[in-house]
Amino acid sequence: MSVRRPGREMLIGLVGCGGFGREVMPLVHDRLAVLQTDADVVFVETVRTAGTLVNGYGVLSESEFFNAAGAKQFNIAISDSKVRQEIAERFVRLGAEPIELRSTDTVMYEHNVVAEGAIFCSGSIITSDAKIGRYFHSNLQSYIAHDCLIGDFVTFAPRVACNGNVVIEDHAYIGTGAMIRQGLRIGRGATVGMGAVVTKDVPAGQTWVGNPARALSR
Repeated sequence: MSVRRPGREMLIGLVGCGGFGREVMPLVHDRLAVLQTDADVVFVETVRTAGTLVNGYGVLSESEFFNAAGAKQFNIAISDSKVRQEIAERFVRLGAEPIELRSTDTVMYEHNVVAEGAIFCSGSIITSDAKIGRYFHSNLQSYIAHDCLIGDFVTFAPRVACNGNVVIEDHAYIGTGAMIRQGLRIGRGATVGMGAVVTKDVPAGQTWVGNPARALSR
């Protein structure tokens, strides 16, 4: 655990101290162990209450984070993909460096390309020749098979099974336990519901649920 300690050369901020943020924070320490780097670690919120601690970690506002001494690195543990994009663009513009957070038991095979800002929680598996976009979230025990193309700001909830040659466009959300058949396309901003079995392409912006998955009636 860490409370803000002045004078460190590096400050790592995890944006969002809700449930997912608290789950992800141990991955920051996994990264530090791999890099053999000593850094101060805090949560970052847009607005904070003075003196706040969350699970023993200091909580800084964005302005406090950027006014603190030292180089800045960050990641974003917020599920809303549009909010994630706004924060990412703002933090980079203000000079912070995005970092990947990867559980030590993540399985990553050969010839994968992962853009900046990804989070791979415990049990994540990426096989071969996948391309993964910016600020991707892979929650617990999610799986991406060969030759998949994952867009920017895509979110996988726990235990997603994404089979080979699938294209998932920007800002899509794939719910817990969903399964996606090989060769399909999930459109931009689409939502695949919890436990859905997807056997057809999902158009942009639509929500599909069920087994087999169908468009949600409104």
